[in-house]
Amino acid sequence: MNQPNPAGLDIRGAIDLSGLQRPTPAQERAAAASAAAAAQAAPGVIVDLTPENFQELIESSAQVPVVVAIGASRSATGEQMTPVLERAAVAYQGRFRLARVDADTAPEIAQVFGIQAVPCAIAVIQGQPLPLFQGSPSPEQVAQVLEQVLAAAAEAGVTGSVATGEAPTAPVEPPEPELPPLHRAAYEAIEAGDWDGATAAYTKALNENPADVDAKAGLVQVALMKRLDAVEDAAAVVLAADAAGPTDVAKNLLAADIELAARRSAAAFARLIAVVKATSGEERETARKHLVELFELEDPASEVVKRARRELALALF
Repeated sequence: MNQPNPAGLDIRGAIDLSGLQRPTPAQERAAAASAAAAAQAAPGVIVDLTPENFQELIESSAQVPVVVAIGASRSATGEQMTPVLERAAVAYQGRFRLARVDADTAPEIAQVFGIQAVPCAIAVIQGQPLPLFQGSPSPEQVAQVLEQVLAAAAEAGVTGSVATGEAPTAPVEPPEPELPPLHRAAYEAIEAGDWDGATAAYTKALNENPADVDAKAGLVQVALMKRLDAVEDAAAVVLAADAAGPTDVAKNLLAADIELAARRSAAAFARLIAVVKATSGEERETARKHLVELFELEDPASEVVKRARRELALALF
């Protein structure tokens, strides 16, 4: 099945509804069941997908997952699938939005999703379609699929819900915890480019609480920024370190700083490990300490840091 991105399409006004025939008994029964389910749901949880609201619904999938139920009123199976999803939408209380569309009356919308057979359901998360199922699954199967949809949405950061009205609401973020006074002073000094003032604030915070890991990392960060502040041509520094080789400790330490600041932590770590291998005594210890300090600025659980720590241990022993 093709999976085009409907968020990039605008099909508003593409459907002429003037030629629709009188509803069949099957259509009337389906409409009555849908109306009953919609009456139980909060406003905006169950909607009819049309060319006019297509773009808005697709865009809303960046905040709350959208499940598109594509049925066909001429199909008995279609009459069974959509009501199951409607009851689920009521039960989930706005954790996803259900958009209904009849492929008989709106074939263009079905074509946008590359549909080959109906009834079927598609999830849309951040504008991306995800085929769910075809036919008429049981309520238990629908519940299982919806849990997978919500899990996938959460991984993509889509965790909003439809509360009232037509627009989904994003979850309320908890307020940022207030910075301790010394950390706030250090941050303000950094903003002003006052490296010495920031160092003094973080040092005082660490003296008051030796377990303050944020102050420890802050000291390393400020020292790095102070060193980089004096660099005029970063590319020239890295090239000079490469030309000098791993025995030139000073040049390689500064080059590693530049690489780390450029988010090339693996290259920075590899450079300093090469210095550790090529030197001895005080020079080797200087390179080792510098590398360990740079570890403080990265996620200790990252594979890059774990690999570099293993390679450092091998280089030392």
